[in-house]
Amino acid sequence: MSLLQDLNAGKLHGFHGGIHPPERKAPANLTPISHAGLPEELVLQVRQHIGQPAKIRIKTGERVLRGQPLTEPLNPMMIPVHAPTSGIIAAIEDRPLCHPSGLDGLCIVLKPDGEDQWRPRYPVADFRLLGADVLLERIHQSGVTGLGGAGFPAHVKLTPRKKKIDTLIINGVECEPYISADDRLMREHPAEILLGVEILRHIVQPQLTILAVEDNKPEALAALRTANRDQNLLIVAVPTKYPSGGEKQLIEILTGLQVPRNGLPADIGIVVQNVGTAYAVKQAVIDDEPLTRRVVTLAGEAFAEPGNAWVHIGTPIRYLLQRYGLTPEPEQRIIMGGPMMGFTLHSAAAPIIKGSNCILAPKQAELAPPAEEMACIRCSNCADACPASLLPQQLYWYARSQDHDKLNSHHLFDCIECGACAYVCPSSIPLVQYYRVAKAEIRQAQREAELAERAKQRFEARLQRLAREKEERQARQAKAAAERKARMAEQAAAGGEDPVAAALARVKARQQEQAPDDMAAARAARKEEARRNRELKQAQADGTAGEKNAAAGTADSPDTDKKSAVAAAVARAKARKAAQVGTEADTPDAAAPADSTNEDPKKAAVAAAIARAKARKAEQETGATPKSETPAGNTTADDKQAAIKAAVARAKARKAEQAAAAAKPASGTEAEPAKTETPAPADAAADDKQAAIKAAVARAKARKAAQAEKSAASISSDREDES
Repeated sequence: MSLLQDLNAGKLHGFHGGIHPPERKAPANLTPISHAGLPEELVLQVRQHIGQPAKIRIKTGERVLRGQPLTEPLNPMMIPVHAPTSGIIAAIEDRPLCHPSGLDGLCIVLKPDGEDQWRPRYPVADFRLLGADVLLERIHQSGVTGLGGAGFPAHVKLTPRKKKIDTLIINGVECEPYISADDRLMREHPAEILLGVEILRHIVQPQLTILAVEDNKPEALAALRTANRDQNLLIVAVPTKYPSGGEKQLIEILTGLQVPRNGLPADIGIVVQNVGTAYAVKQAVIDDEPLTRRVVTLAGEAFAEPGNAWVHIGTPIRYLLQRYGLTPEPEQRIIMGGPMMGFTLHSAAAPIIKGSNCILAPKQAELAPPAEEMACIRCSNCADACPASLLPQQLYWYARSQDHDKLNSHHLFDCIECGACAYVCPSSIPLVQYYRVAKAEIRQAQREAELAERAKQRFEARLQRLAREKEERQARQAKAAAERKARMAEQAAAGGEDPVAAALARVKARQQEQAPDDMAAARAARKEEARRNRELKQAQADGTAGEKNAAAGTADSPDTDKKSAVAAAVARAKARKAAQVGTEADTPDAAAPADSTNEDPKKAAVAAAIARAKARKAEQETGATPKSETPAGNTTADDKQAAIKAAVARAKARKAEQAAAAAKPASGTEAEPAKTETPAPADAAADDKQAAIKAAVARAKARKAAQAEKSAASISSDREDES
């Protein structure tokens, strides 16, 4: 009640700083709002608000109707985009954005068909019959955002919070020079604005509603007061001062309250909406018309026809420049927004978005381009003009040095980027540009820190999960082991025997059944058998080679070959006969005493090994004799003798091997009882040893003879080559 009394009495508050730049509202505010018409194509940015872009729900080549949603919001911070007219979706691609960066972004290109056919609409006769949640959803689905320039989703501001909203403020101040879009809208459509205010009041249910208009707009004030029939709506004129249209500054002017740092107006029970937003709310709720157009001011001396126009969202700026007669001069600047908070466009192909309230095309004589930046002289004019009570000079130094901690401690994000500090700076330092870059860097660093923190949390969660799974696995194993022990205990109790102990006992019994001596003997026997097989194969190969060499050595003359062949045949026959005799003598008969079959195979194998060693030695000695030392005249006789010797040696070797083989089975399982019952005679060991030695000697001689045959064959081949 005290606030209402103060406002009725004309008592207002002030805010720190502020400036009074030239207004220059005329001549754009002198003519009624016109219609800009339809361009050949509309370029609709997918993201035109603060928040995430909505999901595209149409395809290229599809025909759409006016008011049809082209994107689908998946959360409250996504705002849909609607078709401003009927037509065909020509493309979904990257186009230049209406943004200070001048970058390209995702856009929907609509080709109008000229029919301007609406989708089905469902107007509301009495909004008071609808609940606040229904109205908020209708506002959300209509794509209404703040039209004052920030582009914050309107329904999010109006959503009930923990603290009840006591005051609703409708902002019609429009304090920036040149811009007169809200001024003309209040003059020409006051009833629609007031109806939108009623809808907002129905949603918020405030105790006090204030519609604030700057006192340099007397026509708008008069139109609103004339159309107002609600005694609970207070229309207030505020002094002309820049930036009194700022949300926080207007709250302080009207209520004397300050929004807390890093806080929102809702934290102190206040909601602020623009008059253009109120008009859009009325269109969305009452007429079921989504936000597809807005009033845009076209100002600046470069325009032949400055004024305000209803412009479809997505209209290329190049089309508006041609439509309203732009006469460009060299290095003509096109500014989106006003001279204080606007930005220079990089391309005239950028489209109009929901937050575009002005296109400024000044001449250099009208609005000089920024002067060259000079050094700061520490005059403190920027601090005196700052409406947020900041220290712009310190923020400037910290922004240049990228000291983010100092920038945060000096409350950089409380800066509303009004441009008052840069306007009064005698050194022409673009302070706001430094602040914008610093804010972007800090936001990027915060995003990276958040991503790193989330990655760390995921990693820690993974480690915890692995540890938990390990503990669970160990618990399951322990439980299974306990269950096995319990089952074995039950089995032992039922059968009177421990299964584990029984299994261990069986393993030990099997190990004890096989004595270590038997195992060693079995291994030695296997090794000896393998070696004997290898030596037998080698002896057969040596015999074959000896025969071939002997045949080659007798090729000198027919007589010599014949004699050598006869001698070799005789030697082979004698060797076979001697082998047969030795086999018969070594083989025990049935009448022989039991101790004659007790020859040890191990000793026989040793003897055979000795014989083989001597044979190898003889071969090496024979092979070491060079060919040149052999007399040429005795070649035939030597070859013959060598062949005979080789044959004899082979026969003896076979005899020794047969004797060893005959001795092995004699020591088998049939002779074992004789070992245990009748002891062997004392001279049995000596006989076995002698037999083994003889076999070894025979094999050595055989190898020596084979080497001699090889030497003789090589000599004969040399002679053939000489002849």
